Amino acid sequence: MKRSDDPDLLVGFETSDDAAVYRLSPDIAAISTVDFITPPVDDPYWFGQIAAANAISDVYAMGGRPVTALNLVMFPTKKLDMGYLKEILRGGNDKVTEAGASMAGGHSVDDNEPKYGLAVTGVVHPERILTNCCAREGDALILTKPLGTGVLFNACRSGKLPFRELEPLLPLIASLNGKAVETALDFEIHACTDVTGFGIAGHAVEMARGCGMRIDLHLERLPVLPNALMMYRRGETTGSNMPNRKLCEGFLEITTRISKEEEELLFDPQTSGGLLIAVENSQAERLTEKLKSQGIEYAVCIGEVSGGSRPSLRIR
Repeated sequence: MKRSDDPDLLVGFETSDDAAVYRLSPDIAAISTVDFITPPVDDPYWFGQIAAANAISDVYAMGGRPVTALNLVMFPTKKLDMGYLKEILRGGNDKVTEAGASMAGGHSVDDNEPKYGLAVTGVVHPERILTNCCAREGDALILTKPLGTGVLFNACRSGKLPFRELEPLLPLIASLNGKAVETALDFEIHACTDVTGFGIAGHAVEMARGCGMRIDLHLERLPVLPNALMMYRRGETTGSNMPNRKLCEGFLEITTRISKEEEELLFDPQTSGGLLIAVENSQAERLTEKLKSQGIEYAVCIGEVSGGSRPSLRIR
């Protein structure tokens, strides 16, 4: 596909970034993104909240502020009670409202399986856009949420993990990344992406390819949700782990002792995951402390951009 010649299209599809950005004026650019998911949990209200937070996150990853959202609904009207749909939409609307944006409509179709998400429009100053491709040598990498949602959701569906073990984690999973990016923008941020379907390894590889350098992640620093490694140890996995592993082929090097379940965690697809932020190394400790003071309690420095002659990801 040919890149657009429009000089006002500031971010398109070339770098596999989180959203498109189009300049409307010297001071305002519009961020456009769309995302929808199948139910990660049976509770429809939590489904709506998680799906909405997941979609809105792309705006935050670009350094922007969400302003409007449109519902995207696929629903089996002949199989499920419409009350289920009402609760999905209530969850989504509540999360959009929490983000300070306006729900402005949407579109629905009849489908065999429920799916829900949002098309979100945000705004950002054209000179303050964050992308996944501008990390600099020496930058520290900070992650704002723990890993493991993919295997936990699947384990709950398969009966390996009781819902009562997953339920206390849902407020964290459904939390918005707005406070994290708002805090980070007070620091010298060079790149940002949200960690979602490609897993921490896949998104780190995209960042490495974007900046043309090696990224080092420290295995022992990766924050992990309770029970995630245990579920991999018990044989649970996801349909995305293998494709995510293939995505990293030729770019990934593991130089430390790693268990099978820890390796699987690298490719675990996240839903409504945290931000991966490349920040000037001298500011990393202050940013981490500031994030924690703002309630982002799992924020941690997990690695650095180490230069190198070609893009790659090294797990140390």
